Amino acid sequence: MKFCKKYEEYMQEQNQKELPLPGVGFKKLKKILKKCRRDLHSHDDHEMLNLHDPHQISANCPHLCPVCDGTFFPSLLNEMSAVVGSFNERAQKLLELHLASGFRKCFMWFTDKLHGNHVALIQECKDLVMYAIFNAVAMRKILKKYDKIHYSKQGQAFKSQAQSMHLEILQSPWLCELMAFHINMRETKPQQRKASALFDGCSLVINEGKPSLHCELFDSIKLDIDLTCSVCLDTVFDPVALTCGHIYCYMCACKAASVTIVDGLKAANRKEKCPLCRNAGLYEGAVHLDELNILLSRRCPEYWEERLQVERVERIQQAKEHWESQCRAFMGV
Repeated sequence: MKFCKKYEEYMQEQNQKELPLPGVGFKKLKKILKKCRRDLHSHDDHEMLNLHDPHQISANCPHLCPVCDGTFFPSLLNEMSAVVGSFNERAQKLLELHLASGFRKCFMWFTDKLHGNHVALIQECKDLVMYAIFNAVAMRKILKKYDKIHYSKQGQAFKSQAQSMHLEILQSPWLCELMAFHINMRETKPQQRKASALFDGCSLVINEGKPSLHCELFDSIKLDIDLTCSVCLDTVFDPVALTCGHIYCYMCACKAASVTIVDGLKAANRKEKCPLCRNAGLYEGAVHLDELNILLSRRCPEYWEERLQVERVERIQQAKEHWESQCRAFMGV
């Protein structure tokens, strides 16, 4: 079965659910490209051009294609934005539900109609990752088709642009959290492993003391998420992901953003840049990776305890300095 048909069937199943999720208009986008190809060929026949000559094709279908670019890229951009936004929102809600405690958890269970069913949580996690994978493959294939028809690299350039706009779904920090959530549930509830067979290839790999999340997914997609902080060059502790997807220790992220842990990352100036990609305005939407924090604390207990002791001293010192400066400011000293 071709991917287009498989994707259409998958999205039809999604639309029949109580809370449907948006998707990429794969069939509609293919029709736009088909029209471009048809118009291109008819024009070539008129001009008696050689269709097998890439230079002549490029001359006829220029760097900016009037047939495609007016509808193709704007449509795809809007659909990618809707897909990533819905995925992030649903994943955040799911993980908050799992980590909630006390009355808040009871209230969330009730309002979400899951009634304390952990199997339902695991199934929802599986469905969300499957949703991310299908849409990532759809975006990759349609952009590849655009480049094939136009003999260009505009599709790849658009993909890079989407990544810089944080619209690449495999970059989402919530996908990393869902992977950690699955591993945690698999280890604490091994009897439910069968319910999450999709993630058999998902694991935390530690190579020469350097951990990474590894997952082999549908259509040969492989994810390798490095869990080494690029600031302290050690395993991320109390990890946080910026909106670009890069992961740091919380305290290291605060240092990079020139804020104290008391103020938090939301107080960071929008001009502050990510240490890796050098993009600005990424700290305000940072995501605390609680599931990943739990996973690493279980797998690296000795390192975690040592790092906890060191950071506790530094956090107390920073808090003390912060409140002393606040008191001096209040007293006018």
